[in-house]
Formats: sequence, structure tokens, C-alpha cells
Amino acid sequence: MARLPKSIQNLIDELSKLPGIGPKSAARICFYLLSSDERQAKFLGEAASGLKENLTRCSVCYNYGETDPCEICSDTQRDGNLVCVVEEPLDVIALEKAGFGGYYHVLGGAISPINGIGPDDLRVSELIDRIRDDSGKIKEVILATNPTLEGEATAVYISERLQNGKLLITRLARGLPVGGDLEYADEVTLSRSLEGRNEI
Repeated sequence: MARLPKSIQNLIDELSKLPGIGPKSAARICFYLLSSDERQAKFLGEAASGLKENLTRCSVCYNYGETDPCEICSDTQRDGNLVCVVEEPLDVIALEKAGFGGYYHVLGGAISPINGIGPDDLRVSELIDRIRDDSGKIKEVILATNPTLEGEATAVYISERLQNGKLLITRLARGLPVGGDLEYADEVTLSRSLEGRNEI
């Protein structure tokens, strides 16, 4: 069986380490780059190598940005009463697209004992310090962790730590997706949809 040139195999091996990309997808990407304009591969390489050089972790919300504080935390037009707690930076992008106008706090994951991730491995204490140091400006904390066992456990833990009687702690509503059929919905989704029903 013929072996691939070392430079091709190296790129396939490195691409295969990325989440969601297996060896076949990595090989397709590699050969696409080989057949495309040389500038495209160069631009991709420069973008990847400069990724960490040009970014910093925001000291307020722990999202990535080109400045510290990040662009969102520096925006005085946003609603300072709202802080939305998310697991990862990608969640910020999704909420921004949905039009959320408050601020964020990125935990860096979710509680997952099976993976050895406990509350101390997340930025929960930083969230508590942020709320304490904010002199009562933050009125509502929205827990927007994923609707998984880990996300639920994380939301429950944070809500217990934040209970002080003055702060409104909310959780993103969950229910049926637009365009979905009831017959295909799982029991938990249907149950949450019934609990969160609205008057029309």
C-alpha cells in the first residue's frame, strides 16, 4: 500500500485532532488545499498561527477579544442590569445573533464529575465576585447553560451559590423548536414546554 508524503500525512494528522473532523474529512480538507490557489493555504496558515497572538481573554467576562475588557464589556449602551452566564464563547455568538443586549460571563465549561470537572474548575467564584463588586447594579442573572445533565447541574449549583434574596436568577426557557412535530419530541422537551406555556 502506497504511503502519503510526510507533509500531507502531517497535515491530515493535525486536522484530525480538531473536534468534529475525522481522518476522511481531514484528508478532504488537505487535498482541497493542495488543489486550490496557493494563497488560500497561506492565508489559512497565517490566520491559524496568528489566532492566539491577536486575542486575549477578557478579565471581566472571560470571552475572547482583541482588547481587555472586550468589545462587549466596553459597550456602555448595553443593559447593565443583565448578566447571561454561558458555558463557552460560542454561546455568546449564538445569543448575540438572537439579539441579547446585556453582558456575559463565560464559565469555561460545565460541571462534569465523569470528566473530572468540578465547580472549582469553572469561573463560578469569579461570577460571584463580579456580582458582589458591582454594587447592586446587576439585577438579573440568566443561566444559559446547555440543557444537558451537566448544564442542569451547573445551573443548579450556581443558583444555589447566588441566592441572596435581592438578585433575580432565571433560566432560559426550553420547549419545542419552530417547525418541529409533537410526535418526534422527547418526553423532557414536552414536559418543559408544558411547564413554560404562555397565555395568548
